[in-house]
Amino acid sequence: MQKVRFGLSDLHVSPICLGTMTYGDQNNEEQAFEQLDYALEQGINFIDCAEMYPVPPKAETVTRTETIFGNWLKHQQRDNIILTSKVAGPRRGMHWIRGGPSSLDRDNIRAAVEDSLKRLQTDYIDLYQLHWPERNVPMFGQYQFDPAQEYVSGEYQVGETKQWVSIRNQLETLAELIQEGKIRYIGLSNEQPWGIMQFLRVAEEYQLPRIVSLQNCYNLMNRGMEFGTSEILYRENVALMAYSPLAFGHLTGKYIDNPKAEGRVTMFLGYAQRYKKPGVEKASAAYAALARKHGLSPTELALSFVYHRWFVTSTIIGATTMQQLKQNIDAWNTKLSEDVLQEIEYLHLTMMNPAP
Repeated sequence: MQKVRFGLSDLHVSPICLGTMTYGDQNNEEQAFEQLDYALEQGINFIDCAEMYPVPPKAETVTRTETIFGNWLKHQQRDNIILTSKVAGPRRGMHWIRGGPSSLDRDNIRAAVEDSLKRLQTDYIDLYQLHWPERNVPMFGQYQFDPAQEYVSGEYQVGETKQWVSIRNQLETLAELIQEGKIRYIGLSNEQPWGIMQFLRVAEEYQLPRIVSLQNCYNLMNRGMEFGTSEILYRENVALMAYSPLAFGHLTGKYIDNPKAEGRVTMFLGYAQRYKKPGVEKASAAYAALARKHGLSPTELALSFVYHRWFVTSTIIGATTMQQLKQNIDAWNTKLSEDVLQEIEYLHLTMMNPAP
């Protein structure tokens, strides 16, 4: 698998990135090793981790993913692997991570990096990302900015405003870690256009490290980033890591045929609110029908669409079985015809972004 340059960095990554957020919950260490070995054999050198994994996050499983990956990584040639990890931000109720990190301040970022390095059994992380913003933004299925959340009272323009750790301070901490050789490059995740541009502006103004990447959700049912973010990626040469290309399994078609099919949707009933919105079932059925009409599996259609978008640098895939993993990687060789792409656009315009 031919490697591609990752934004303005010196990293060259596979266009498929192996996600690991099931390791330590749905997948045990032996299964994780089998996946990692197979991915490496197929030319995938890009692996995505995070301190809060596995997902859904729980006190009894937190950090298992990095620990499992570290046990595998210590037997590999380190410079053959491009490793990412992420620091958990505030406001998600995860008290089991440093008491529920109140902010992305210096202490929290540094502690997260140091702990991840120990679990990963490595001296450095190639790409270190802020898992979600410090400030108030809509994310993980939220789709409207709420200015009331800028106030301690929770009421718009009532009382004191909340204080966020500045972007400059976050970048200064990350700069220290780069200078110390503990991380090589930095990126954002679950970020909005305003935040991307502010990180770029502040880095230039204060001569601080520049973000090289963005990791955001992108799939057939969530194409919101095409409205503005894609232009930023192009003009600023920021790499995109697209996650959730199969929309939590909805775009595989399995829940159409059997709503109770085994998978994350049925296992974790209160999770992934993004995919519980009214138009998801109708859209996933329409895309599955389109795929089958053209002799494709729904998985092939959904993955090929994301894999070959001009602004996607690498697509993060995840699997709980080896069969799923092989199907996901094999879909790289599927190229959608112009007729299929036109039909996708028609469906998109008639049921736009049902899972923002």
